[in-house]
Amino acid sequence: MRSPVSRRHVLRDVAAGLSVAALSRLAQAHNAAQPAVPRPAAKPNPYRVNEPVSIEVKARPLPSFDIRDRARVRFGALEYRSGLILTSSFSGFGGLSALRLDAKGERFIAVSDQGSWFTGRIVYRGREMAGLDEVEAAPLLGADGKPITATRGWYDSESLALDGSFAYVGLERVNQVLRYDFAKGFTRSRGELVPLPPAARKLPLNKGLEALVFVPKAMAKGQALAGTLIAFSERGLDASGNLIAFLVGGKTPGQFSVRRTDSFDISDAVLLPSGDLLILERKFSWLGGVGIRIRRLALPDIAPGAVVDGPAIFNADLGNEIDNMEGIDAHVTDQGETVLTMISDDNFSLIQRNLLLQFTLVE
Repeated sequence: MRSPVSRRHVLRDVAAGLSVAALSRLAQAHNAAQPAVPRPAAKPNPYRVNEPVSIEVKARPLPSFDIRDRARVRFGALEYRSGLILTSSFSGFGGLSALRLDAKGERFIAVSDQGSWFTGRIVYRGREMAGLDEVEAAPLLGADGKPITATRGWYDSESLALDGSFAYVGLERVNQVLRYDFAKGFTRSRGELVPLPPAARKLPLNKGLEALVFVPKAMAKGQALAGTLIAFSERGLDASGNLIAFLVGGKTPGQFSVRRTDSFDISDAVLLPSGDLLILERKFSWLGGVGIRIRRLALPDIAPGAVVDGPAIFNADLGNEIDNMEGIDAHVTDQGETVLTMISDDNFSLIQRNLLLQFTLVE
């Protein structure tokens, strides 16, 4: 949804206090981040053929995260490292909903909710991100070798998990998961449907599968979740009002719940090398505005029938440099620091931004 006011005006009004006019503008920004059902027609396919194309992505630095206190760097258990505002003349760039990095935090693969892959390399200047290089875009292909947007009308590719050469992509509106074998052509490989529990098909149309995490066999050796794909819904609720999630494959498939608190919904998740699971969440309310947080869950607590909960280690609102934050990943530097990388989905809106943010996990 387009708005006659800029995002900066919204931020200023929130910081000053939510007047009736400000609430109206905030609602417009929220509606852009949470589109009404059904979604408007997707953008035209920017690919002439079903092949990757090289694109240029420009990056403008964000030297600070707190708009109210530019010198502040500590936010809960996170310390701000650097951030970028990403733009591109490529018509298909945007809607970035999930991100996975290599072990060095350099090479990345991302998915857009318009059914596209984006791959490339983060360029660093010291410990700070300076830009993106070698960026390519490609359509997500179905089992027939054609873009999933063309043959099935599937969009809302919202989540991504990796297991060796295999990539799992979650499609929210149809509540399906596609598995790609990158050994068979990388982003030109074809997606095969992953069998899911019947309950997954009953998730809300626009609040369905939103986050995927694969528990590697090596990390969880001897644990029940080894080799399991964990699929979280954005706001599929159980009888107690908690967030529904599924254990797919592995030794203990089934359904569990994440306790829902303070009206937050799940937007992504990442498994740390330590074994802890972090979930990225977001919310909107008339009184509280827009916010994001990160909660830490203990992986051994997750089992069929369980209701899991954990402490919040990070909170941010429109007084910070946030947008519609939808993706999170982690890597460990040569110095032993755990770095969290977050990315936002601009919904191809003029009042939203594609942000790439990095923080050090200090606790």
